[in-house]
Parts: sequence; structure tokens; C-alpha cells
Amino acid sequence: MRLRADLTLLFVSVIWGSAFVAQRVAGQMGSVYLFNGARYLLAALVVLPLAIHAGRASSLTSRVVKYPRDQYKWMFVAGFLLFVGSALQQAGMVYTTAGNAGFITSLYVVLVPVALFFVWREKPHWMSIAAVGLAGVGAFLLSTGGRFEVKPGDVLELIGALFWTFHVIVLGKFASKFEAMSFSVGQLFVCAILNLGVGIVAEPMMTFNWQMIFAIAYTALFSLGLCYTLQVWAQQHTPPADAALILSLESVFSVISGWLILNEKLISVQIFGCVLIFIAVILSQFKEWNSGTIDHDHLVEGR
Repeated sequence: MRLRADLTLLFVSVIWGSAFVAQRVAGQMGSVYLFNGARYLLAALVVLPLAIHAGRASSLTSRVVKYPRDQYKWMFVAGFLLFVGSALQQAGMVYTTAGNAGFITSLYVVLVPVALFFVWREKPHWMSIAAVGLAGVGAFLLSTGGRFEVKPGDVLELIGALFWTFHVIVLGKFASKFEAMSFSVGQLFVCAILNLGVGIVAEPMMTFNWQMIFAIAYTALFSLGLCYTLQVWAQQHTPPADAALILSLESVFSVISGWLILNEKLISVQIFGCVLIFIAVILSQFKEWNSGTIDHDHLVEGR
């Protein structure tokens, strides 16, 4: 069962990595907010029946489920962070490759202990500090190819990674107190509404050709809807540290997918930067790998 769960998580990381290609295709069509709004709304509608079932299962006396007031507050906060992070990520896709976006987005795993130190005064492990240094060098090499010329899209992806960082922290510190499925649906709806609201005002009407429809459907149904369900099942049968390591392969699969599907290429210096970032992501999880205390249920929310 554990092997099946690990293989399931590997499949999830492949889907998440390849989803950057779908986002890249949509980004080349100039759509940011409307695209995000459509895919997050569809994802929320996909997960909603699961949330209703989970809520009814937890309420033995009534079919009407009531949630604490604080849950709605933190659903909005998480949804807002998800909105900003996803908007910056999608905007960055217009000016950078799917591979770059995947690896730079993965930096949020490394940035979490940094944010916890500066905002919450939680002292980071020395491995986390080393991981930040490695990730910084890797991101520089990936974005510049060894020359000081950072792509605009890479800057947007890096700023977006900061919002993914705080999104993860909010989920870990506050969302963990509430029922997971309903919280997930709530933040997805908030993110969708904010994206659609801004998109209607700031963007021209989105072109619904087959490429755009495929990108929306793939990221919503597979990257968010299907993978969320698979991850919930798989993490019931494998240690959290195993899941952390397997899911970190998402950034690798984003580069492979961009190379296979979009013919994106990396020079040797950029490949070395990818390797450094990947090592940094694994190193940042190493102490939790030994203790088996990581809770990575939040990882799906940022896709």
C-alpha cells in the first residue's frame, strides 16, 4: 500500500509539473486574471461535493453543517494570498519559461523558515539557512544564465513565491484548526472571485479557443481537483516526509514538460542552477525527513 501511495504522489508531482506548461500556453494568450478565475472556480466546484460529504459525515445530528466564524476569516486571508500568488505566477508565465516558473515557485519551501524567523521569531535550523543560500545561487543561475540579466517574468515568479510562502504559513498555523475540505473550497472560491473581479475590469474578454479551454480544464480538473483527492488518499498511507520529497519533484517535471512539449531549452549553467534549487528544497526538508513530522497537506493549494 505504501508503494502504491508513493507512486500516486509521483503521479501527482508529474501533473503539477506539467500544469506549468498549460499555464504557460494560457499566459502567451495574454490572460492572467480571467484564466485564473475560471480555473479556480472550476476547481472549487469539483471539490465542493467532497467538502459537502465530509461536512455531513462529521455532523451526525444534522445535515446542516455550521463552521466557526474564524474559519471564514482565515479562508478569506488564505484565498487572498492565493489570489496574489497565482496572479503573479500567471503574469510571470508571459515573460519566462515553464521550467523557470516551476523552479522559482518551488523556492517557497525554502523561504518558509525565513519568514517564520523574521515575522514569528522562530529560529531556523542550520540546514534551512544553508538551503536558502543554495536556493539563492540556484535562482540567480537559472534566471540569468550566469550573467546579471534577470528576466521580468522571473522577478514576478520570485515575488509570487513570497506570497506562496505566507499562504503555506497561514494554512499551517491557522487553517489546520478547521475542517480541511471546506476550508479548501472556501479559499478556492475567494481566489476565483477576486481573480474574476479584477479580470472583468482590467482585462479584455478571454479568448475561448481549444488551447485555452484545455489549459483551464487541465489545471482545474487534474492539477487541483484530481490531485487534491489523490494526495489526501496517498498521505494516509505514506509518511509525510516521503510525500515532501516526492512532491518536490514537481519543479523537475516542469522543466521536463517544458522541454518535451514547448521545446524550451536550458543551457548548462541554468541546469546547474536547477540542480542547486532542487538540492536546497530537499535540504530544507532533511531534518523533518529524519523526524517524519512534516505536514504537507497544504502543498496542493498553490497550484
